[in-house]
Amino acid sequence: QVQLVESGGGLVQAGGSLRLSCAASGRTLSSYAMGWFRQAPGKEREFVAGISRSGSSTYYADSVKGRFTISRDNAKNTVYLQMNSLKSEDTAVYYCAAERTGGVIITSPGYWGQGTQVTVSS
Repeated sequence: QVQLVESGGGLVQAGGSLRLSCAASGRTLSSYAMGWFRQAPGKEREFVAGISRSGSSTYYADSVKGRFTISRDNAKNTVYLQMNSLKSEDTAVYYCAAERTGGVIITSPGYWGQGTQVTVSS
């Protein structure tokens, strides 16, 4: 079992930055590719960023490319999402997820965090 706990969400003005963290317990994260998803009210959950088990490969959705950076520290069992140049359309609940895969695209997460709210005011 892997327990994932997100933190770092909040209210920020457009153009600002936030850093989300996802701390894992139960098993070492190095066995899992990790990803960040988001879900805005009335919309489907969107996969925004993924990172391979070693951290050597990453993926970004076009909507966040160039503004968001995913990283991980396997020694700390933590994954991060640095979000810069935030826009009102980034407002959503952000979830981290873990999947035992060798790639960076998370399609069938085995574990989810509880989510953290990010609100960007314009």
